[in-house]
Amino acid sequence: MLNPINPIEHCRLGGEDTLSKLMLFSSGVVPSMRYRVFLLFFCIGLLPTSLTWAAPAQQLFSDWLVTCNNQNFCVARNVGLHHGLVMTLSRSAGAHTDAQLRIELGGLVNPVAAVPAIEPRLLLDDKPLKLDGEHWKIQPKLLTTGDSATIDAFLQQIQDASAITLVKGVQVMSLQGLKAALLFIDAQQKRVGNETAWIRKGSQPPLSVPPAPALKSVVKVNPEPTPLGHDEYNDLLDFGTWRMNNNQCSLDPVRREVWITALTDDKALMMTSCEAGAYNTIYRAWLVSRKKPFVTTPIRLRLPFLPTGSEGRDIELVNLTFNEKSRELVTLEKGRGLGDCGVQTRWRYDGQRFRLVRYAAQPQCDNWQGADAWATQWVSG
Repeated sequence: MLNPINPIEHCRLGGEDTLSKLMLFSSGVVPSMRYRVFLLFFCIGLLPTSLTWAAPAQQLFSDWLVTCNNQNFCVARNVGLHHGLVMTLSRSAGAHTDAQLRIELGGLVNPVAAVPAIEPRLLLDDKPLKLDGEHWKIQPKLLTTGDSATIDAFLQQIQDASAITLVKGVQVMSLQGLKAALLFIDAQQKRVGNETAWIRKGSQPPLSVPPAPALKSVVKVNPEPTPLGHDEYNDLLDFGTWRMNNNQCSLDPVRREVWITALTDDKALMMTSCEAGAYNTIYRAWLVSRKKPFVTTPIRLRLPFLPTGSEGRDIELVNLTFNEKSRELVTLEKGRGLGDCGVQTRWRYDGQRFRLVRYAAQPQCDNWQGADAWATQWVSG
């Protein structure tokens, strides 16, 4: 039973409806309005971190993959044997109807340069598919619209069909799972029963849709550190080579590499290759003091969330690189050599450790996009 004079007890209620429970009191005792206001702000300070960002999600519905990130920005597209004909839907959280629809012919290795324009050749279940309305931007290999009414009408037109194809083309955009994917986005963004829902519309006004959580930033520390001097670099390189040769790594010593750069004015970043497969190389990395005696701290990357289907939050240093321009550490675990599937992460040093700024996973190897274009499950400013 809650004690109306003990704000900490109220703040320990937990759950998604924590704030709504703050006004529940025992014994019929109703506190003053001043106490209610105090309690509200007191508890906001004690809310668990997980309530300050949306839970990332990724789910496959037949031939449609949906990915939603910590900003509740959701992307859905068809996957599988589409042969380069892909529709992508994206939508931001909140009351505004910020959505985009793209129908595109392309892919990483698909030769589409000489293929005729796709708009006149669209078929819906083997019947001509006409793009109604004036808000379509039509290019030979790309059809786009950001108009909410146009998107709603088009989705109503195709959501119960089987496939979109092209006249005299091998491309097939399966629509199996589209409706479930759209409903998943509606539920994830809490639009079910709302005027803005794609599938289960209702009478609730747009303003009742929760906005996107505030975007948290990872500040760049020492963005332009003093470059390593010649002697400084050589000393660190000798130290890194010694460290590499004394690590238990399976990679042939002849193929091992040491990479060193200035991270801040007093720390350097040192990376060494350690294990290698057909298209993935595992690295080890350290923060190293720039002055002797060299002091090292192993770099370990840990996600702030548990991705769908993962057993843990630790990220292995696969195909590790450091982007000098963005000052970000990048990992890319490829699902196959083409690099059209896998997991990419980006991390920024905040003065204490590397913090996640981007996480993107593409579980379907379908020759569509490289890692930088994959839908995100986590973003930071």
